[in-house]
Amino acid sequence: MTDRSYHAPEGGLPPQTRLMTGRAVFTEAYAVIPGGCMSDIVASLLPFWEGARFWVLARPMSGFAETFSQYIAEIAPGGGSDRPETEPGTEAVLFVLDGAMRLHIGEEAHDLGPGGYAYIPPGAEWRLRNAGDAPLRFHWFRKHYVAVEGLDAPPPLVLDEREIAPVPMPDTNGAWATTRFVDPEDLRHDMHVTIVTFQPGGVIPFEETHVMEHGLYVLEGKAVYRLNRDWVEVEAGDFMWLRAFCPQACYAGGPGPFRYLLYKDVNRHMPLAAPPRAPVVR
Repeated sequence: MTDRSYHAPEGGLPPQTRLMTGRAVFTEAYAVIPGGCMSDIVASLLPFWEGARFWVLARPMSGFAETFSQYIAEIAPGGGSDRPETEPGTEAVLFVLDGAMRLHIGEEAHDLGPGGYAYIPPGAEWRLRNAGDAPLRFHWFRKHYVAVEGLDAPPPLVLDEREIAPVPMPDTNGAWATTRFVDPEDLRHDMHVTIVTFQPGGVIPFEETHVMEHGLYVLEGKAVYRLNRDWVEVEAGDFMWLRAFCPQACYAGGPGPFRYLLYKDVNRHMPLAAPPRAPVVR
């Protein structure tokens, strides 16, 4: 089992003496939410959760990224929910940053710590609690599952990132590697959540420009990231939100590994039906 670092926000509020200007930016192609933005006053509460608050990092927005939402949840000891999901047809991925989670999917109970991963298919009954005496913090990805006739929905999956060997990208000598929780050829899945690791000096050596939307949360280290026309410095705790076709590249400067949790939508045709038009108000 390999030691890993998982940065988790702790909330709070900056002092009145701090400058308000920071690195937060929202553009037509991407957004950057620095870790310092995750303060008490921007946290959300949700129905049927006890002792819980959530930092909403991404939500579907017409004209921007539209396939998913992503939260960081913070659950007090003993807190949790017996009815966490209220929208039918929604699948979920949970990834634990800090603390102890007791997760039930149907009748199966699972204990997850930092690095724990769970895929929860649409329609599954699930619930969770903070099973420790310190705050539990985890990522919660939500997406409407896109069913395809002839393909079953995937089953639940519970894994530990620390027990999965990263797969090096070709011709990189291990400087760029991906930890995959799901077989990329399993077309039952319509989204992937992976962990990408760059060793110091590792790069994405071209400007990726593709149809997948991304949420990238920096777990460890720092780097400079190419986003559309800009180079942006990012560090552990920062979040990047990329719409489809936003050019992107990366250079990891060290001194340690640069690692991020990555969402992308995969394995489905592009819908061709035009969305319904809003009525014209005269």
